[in-house]
Amino acid sequence: MPAPDSPRLSESPPPSGVQGDLELELLGLANALYNLGTTVVGDLTKEKDKPGGGKQVGLRVNEVISHLATIDDMSQHVHTMIPMQVLADIDNARNPLQITKERVERAATENQFMNGKIHAIDSYRQQLDEALSQSFPELSQYLAEPRQGEGSQTDFTTSMAEDPDQKPPNGLHAP
Repeated sequence: MPAPDSPRLSESPPPSGVQGDLELELLGLANALYNLGTTVVGDLTKEKDKPGGGKQVGLRVNEVISHLATIDDMSQHVHTMIPMQVLADIDNARNPLQITKERVERAATENQFMNGKIHAIDSYRQQLDEALSQSFPELSQYLAEPRQGEGSQTDFTTSMAEDPDQKPPNGLHAP
């Protein structure tokens, strides 16, 4: 029976194909390494004078080597690129859930910061439009307020694709 903290019970089954086979082989390697560790600890606690104690360790080592050889053979068929930072985090024994949490929090913080910048630019543009309208009334028709939800450049380019005769906001030319 798997350990109670094993993620496999609550997650979806391994993917089909080479990646699924590789995942199952990696789980087998993890199990073989666990068995090797428990066998070594078990042999260390036994009396050293008993014959046949090292035989079990040798078998467990051979199982680990077999799994490693199979994984090495399978690696020739897997072409998934893994970022070096992920491998470095694994080598440094960092918890993947903690890393994911940190990266999601960082992305959310950067998103909030960028939304603040966008809001500041929109506010500046609105104040500039008002000042230009007061100083140059003939430009007022080109400085019309954007409709609700049409504040960003991506919205403008989408609406321009639908109506090529539409005038760009703020007198800007479409990119």
